[in-house]
Amino acid sequence: MAKLDESKVNHILSTLENLEFGSVVITVHNGEITQIDATEKKRFSLQKSIQNQTTKK
Repeated sequence: MAKLDESKVNHILSTLENLEFGSVVITVHNGEITQIDATEKKRFSLQKSIQNQTTKK
């Protein structure tokens, strides 16, 4: 395995620290990190949606 590039590791750590819900995919080719994909998910409370629907009636 190749030596990890400090800037890539720092980018991965920063991405993880700023992610509340979601995933980080690290793509590796020939032992080198070539791509980092982050998918963030936003969660919304279902309870508020149900309350809004019942008050509109």
